[in-house]
Amino acid sequence: MAATMKDLARETGLGLATISSYFNGGNVRPKNREKIEKAIEKLHFELNETARGLKTNRSMMVGAVIPELTSAFCAQVLSVIEDRLRSHGYGMLVCDCRSDREREKEAVEFLMRRRVDGIFSIPVDIKGTHLKQFVSSGKPAVIIDREIDDPGFDSVCVDNRLAIETGMRRLYENGHRRIGLIVGEQTNNASKQRRKGYLQACAQLGIPVDESLIYIGSETVECGAEGMRTLLTRCPDMTAVIAGSHVITVGMLIELNAQSIPVPERISVIGFDDPQFAQAVHPRMAILNQPVRDIGEKAAEIMLARLQAARKKEPEGQETQPLPYQHLWLKASFINGKSVKNINEQD
Repeated sequence: MAATMKDLARETGLGLATISSYFNGGNVRPKNREKIEKAIEKLHFELNETARGLKTNRSMMVGAVIPELTSAFCAQVLSVIEDRLRSHGYGMLVCDCRSDREREKEAVEFLMRRRVDGIFSIPVDIKGTHLKQFVSSGKPAVIIDREIDDPGFDSVCVDNRLAIETGMRRLYENGHRRIGLIVGEQTNNASKQRRKGYLQACAQLGIPVDESLIYIGSETVECGAEGMRTLLTRCPDMTAVIAGSHVITVGMLIELNAQSIPVPERISVIGFDDPQFAQAVHPRMAILNQPVRDIGEKAAEIMLARLQAARKKEPEGQETQPLPYQHLWLKASFINGKSVKNINEQD
């Protein structure tokens, strides 16, 4: 006969509450944790997660719906989140929606059928409609990276306007006035805010806005290459360019290499994200870098607080004061490199 949690309690001399806390990712003293793990091994105990989920209405699984699994940003953020969740007894199911709204909606429906306890979303749909049915069931969703129009969600985002303003100011200080921007679709709030940051910086610095210096495309490597190619053709006097995302940065550099255009001698470049990539290219690239670890840690912290609050009120079945929604705005940093030329120093 299979061992039960009562058997573990008898073997360890601990209470069922402590045993349960161990399996639910709660705080258990190290010496008690060691006793439980030895008893699990000795009794060949196996936890029936399905049965437990049906009984408690908790699956101990959290979902994540992201636009691109190949994105370095998405992968790094999810890695941080997964580490935090795993330390509290939660697993994670990840769905890649390929930046498609219909796929995004289907991914949430899939996760609902799997009875996940919460969902992290890097949204394609800026209205958040893909999550409405899920949160109406009383389960939490945390928005990451891309602000949505509905304030009824927790969110952890970067101040994208300030990020691009920072890059623009750095280029301005180095004498650049004809500055290009390659950015993703304006249906994506992160891309929208990055374009706003560009326009706001132009106004603050007294740079006339020239829409021909702005290329709007998709969040793809191909967009970065096409954007760079387009800007070089229609704005031959452009001296610098800022990339609106990491994948756009990669495409932009591919096109510059294809045309044998030297950086920064002919054109200065500021990329977005991935410090390791920035150090690997030659010359070392200046980048606007999002605080990936902080984003993941804060998002996981909010989700765990929501899940803990939901669990606390379950036994009594009584209404409690809901936690206020959190909307955190983190600051991107500028990491200097060798890809920006000071044209003030030219004869």
